[in-house]
Amino acid sequence: MSKNKNNLPIWSNRIKGTSSVLFQKVGNSIDVDKRLYKEDIAGSIAHVEMLFKQKIISFKIKNKIIYGLNKIEKEISNKKFEFNNKYEDIHMNIEKRLFKIIGEEAGYIHTARSRNDQVITDFKIWIKSATKEINDAIDKIIKSSLNLAEKNINTIMPGFTHLKNAQAVSFAHYIMAYVEMFNRDKKRFINNLENLNENPLGVAALAGTSFNIDRNYTSKKLSFEKPTNNSIDTVSDRDFVLDFLYSISVCSMHISRIAEELIIWNSDAFQLINLSDKIVTGSSIMPQKKNPDLLEYLRGKSGISYGNLFSMLTILKGLPLSYFKDLQDDKEIIFRSNDTLLNCLKIFDETLKNISPNKKRMLELANSGYITATDLADYLVKNHSMPFRKAYQKTASIINLAEKKKKRLDELTIEELKTIERGLTNDVLKVFDLKNSVNSKKSFGGTSFDNIKKMIMKYKKQR
Repeated sequence: MSKNKNNLPIWSNRIKGTSSVLFQKVGNSIDVDKRLYKEDIAGSIAHVEMLFKQKIISFKIKNKIIYGLNKIEKEISNKKFEFNNKYEDIHMNIEKRLFKIIGEEAGYIHTARSRNDQVITDFKIWIKSATKEINDAIDKIIKSSLNLAEKNINTIMPGFTHLKNAQAVSFAHYIMAYVEMFNRDKKRFINNLENLNENPLGVAALAGTSFNIDRNYTSKKLSFEKPTNNSIDTVSDRDFVLDFLYSISVCSMHISRIAEELIIWNSDAFQLINLSDKIVTGSSIMPQKKNPDLLEYLRGKSGISYGNLFSMLTILKGLPLSYFKDLQDDKEIIFRSNDTLLNCLKIFDETLKNISPNKKRMLELANSGYITATDLADYLVKNHSMPFRKAYQKTASIINLAEKKKKRLDELTIEELKTIERGLTNDVLKVFDLKNSVNSKKSFGGTSFDNIKKMIMKYKKQR
C-alpha cells in the first residue's frame, strides 16, 4: 500500500470523490473525542495481545503494533501529535499515525473489531475513570462538610418547613443532611459501575466476528467483569451514558439546593451566615454590595446538567437497533456534563471552607415563631396523659394567647399558661428552652447533640 493511499479515508476504494466540506465538518469528532486517546490505545493493546494469544497475528506484528501505540501515546501526552480532521475521530487518527510509524502491518490492528465496539469500549473505560474522579471530589465535599458540622454541633438555628420557622435544630444537623445527599451521590455513581462493567470489545460492527477471539481475555485485561451478552445490544447500548448523566444531574441538583439555601441564609432578610470575601463579588454601581455570585453560578449550572440528560434521552428515544450517527453526540454531552460537575464540586468545596454561621442571628431567629410549640404538645402527652390531638389543640390555644399578649412562649408566666391548662406546673417552663428542645430529639437520626456527634464520628471512620 502506498503512502498516499494510507492518507486517504479507509472507505476511499468504495466511495469515490471527496466529501463536501460541510459533510467533513459534520462527520468529524476529533476535537471532542481526542480526550479518549489513552483509553483507545489501552483497548487496542489489549486487542492485539488477544489476537496474538489466539494465533490470529504473529508475535512480531503484535510487538510492532504495541511499540507504535506506545509511541503515539507519548506523542499525544507530550503534545507532539498532529490531529487531523480528515481522519474524523481519535480511532482513525491513531490508526493513520500507526501506519506512518510501522508501515503496512498497522492494518492488522483492526482485525476482528469495528469502530462501533471500539468506541464503546473506550467510552466505558473513560466513564469508569471519570466516576472515580467525581467521587474523589465528592469525598472532599463530605470532609469539608464534616469539619464545618463538627465546629457547630451546639449552634442552634431554626429548621424550616415552607421557609417558616418549624423546630429548633443544630446547624451541624442541617449540614449533615447534605452529607447524606452527597453520600447517596457517591453510591449512585458506584452502583452505575455494576451495569457498566461489561466489555463491549469483540462484538465488532453489530453481529460479532468469525475470528476465534477470546473476549474473556480482553475483559480481564481491561478490568471488565465479563463480556457483554448480545452484540446488537452492545453496539446500540447507551444506558450507561444515561446512568452517568442522571447521576450527574442528581448531584448537580443537590449542589443547587444547598447553594439556594446558602443564598437565602446570606440575604439581608435572613443574615444566618457570613461569606468570606474570597467567594463574593462586588457591584459595578453599588459600592456596598457583596454578592454570592459563586453560589448563584452553582445553582445555575444544574440546568446544564438537566439539559444534557434530556438531550441524550431525546437522541435515544427513536433509534432502532443498532448503530447510527446520532450516537456521535454522546461523548460531547458526557464530557460537558462531567466537566461542569467537577468544576462545581471544586467550587462548592471552596465555598464550604469560606462560610461561617452567624450564631447570634441564628439563635435570635430560633427564638421567634413559637418554635417550641411541638415540644409543648409532646410534653402534654407524656406528662398529662393527653391524646396528641388534644395536646395539639391545647398548645394551639396557648400560642393564640402568646400571640395576643405579644409574647414568646418562654415569656408566658405559669399563671398565664394555667388559664389554658390548669394542671400545668413550673416544670413545663423548661420545655421552652431551645437547647433542651434540640437535645430532646434523641430518636435515631434526630438533631440531639449526641446523635450528631455519633453521626460525624461514623462518617469520619468510613473515610
